[in-house]
Amino acid sequence: MPAPATPALDALRARLAELTDLSLLGHLAAWDQRTMMPPAGSPDRGAQIATLSRLHHERATGPEVGEWLDALDGASSELDELDRDLVRLARRDYDRQKLVPGDLAAELAQAAATGQDIWEAARAAGDFAQFAPALERNVELARAYAACFDGYAGPYDALLADFDFGLTAERIQEVFGALGESLPPLVAELSARSTPPPLEPPIAAQEAAVAAVLRRFGVTEESWRLDLSSHPFSTNVGQRDSRITTRYEDGQLESLLAAMHEFGHALYDRQIAPELARTSLGDGTSMSIHESQSKLWENHVGRHPAFAGVIATELTAGGFPVDATGVFATLTAVRPSLIRVSADETTYPLHIVLRFELERALVEGTLSVADLPAAWNDGMKRLLGVAVPSDADGVLQDVHWAAGAFGYFPSYALGCLIAAQLWETLESELGPQAGPLAEGDVTAIAAWLGDKVHRHGRRLDTVPLVESVTGRGLDAAPFLRHLGSR
Repeated sequence: MPAPATPALDALRARLAELTDLSLLGHLAAWDQRTMMPPAGSPDRGAQIATLSRLHHERATGPEVGEWLDALDGASSELDELDRDLVRLARRDYDRQKLVPGDLAAELAQAAATGQDIWEAARAAGDFAQFAPALERNVELARAYAACFDGYAGPYDALLADFDFGLTAERIQEVFGALGESLPPLVAELSARSTPPPLEPPIAAQEAAVAAVLRRFGVTEESWRLDLSSHPFSTNVGQRDSRITTRYEDGQLESLLAAMHEFGHALYDRQIAPELARTSLGDGTSMSIHESQSKLWENHVGRHPAFAGVIATELTAGGFPVDATGVFATLTAVRPSLIRVSADETTYPLHIVLRFELERALVEGTLSVADLPAAWNDGMKRLLGVAVPSDADGVLQDVHWAAGAFGYFPSYALGCLIAAQLWETLESELGPQAGPLAEGDVTAIAAWLGDKVHRHGRRLDTVPLVESVTGRGLDAAPFLRHLGSR
């Protein structure tokens, strides 16, 4: 029988619930900023988000939290396994946040909110110079934040710990170095093959297909929202309040893939074990695992040959007659391109390899913000063989640096690798999914992910979670086998 909750544990749980509420209100404010807020609201919203961040930091690092954790550290034998994990992660978070001054935490939040609004305008104008001062400030603040922590090989490792605890830049460089060597020749070979012309569904047909596919996945108006944003994203405002976005362009299927991608993120948040809600454990364990969930739904469900028939059915119902063969050919064609979020699954990791190189150099001071556009353009030519016509299609295309999210990008490529590992294991346990996917039935897939990955929340870090599900650590071989199957 678990020991009775101690007063310290009760107090800690109450504070963790309060911190969760503050975080989710921050999610709501950021979601509104990127979907509904009129542009003139930007200065006030930046101040509001900064206030929430400061309050969160103050409540998370109060001396009483340290006292509760000290008491619980000394009584760990009296706690059950769940509460020991709760205390362990709360201790990790407390020790890390305690090292960050409250003023710096608020400044980081306000600079991120301001930076995103400046980026929106700069991207629309294709004017990097307009964005450069905000990026300079974010880089400066990222260095100041990294300097708060000791024990890391460099500032980039200190930033990585917020997104993928336990991973290092050196380990990522090993993995990405191999991708950077093996993928460009494969891309050159595959992109030289004859491919059918891309489909050109109008926006109205895309909108109908996106809504229909999401309904098949279980998305309902009662606890989901689908909106538009300049950069697709997902956020949770509660375990039964999921907000996802996509974007539409004539003649593209990016809107469908983006919606499935963001659904994967949202499903992860929704299927975390209810007993972990409003605690230190009630979130996704890392960005690499989060990205593995979105990439699994995008690549292994959305681009599955059997699911192409479902997409074709919904596009046809939306007024754009097409067959499964045409859909599958479009979704799996290898075409080196400028835009990361619309990249095919073969070239996609190379976009991330470049961003990892650049943001690490920015943080470590070997690349200046002024030289970033040229370095970006050179890297796109080297890795993908494409020329960048404008900053809007190049260095300004992603929102992450505007939001101060340095150390985030590696998770996108790591997520591709982990998704392939998980999919191989899923099919080895459940059997091939072609039959259910041909019917648009993803019930077993969602349930398997819920049991194997989602329910654990933060109880297992990235590599231990991958090992627990697949029996091995990070491994690029399943991803390369997946590409070979195309």
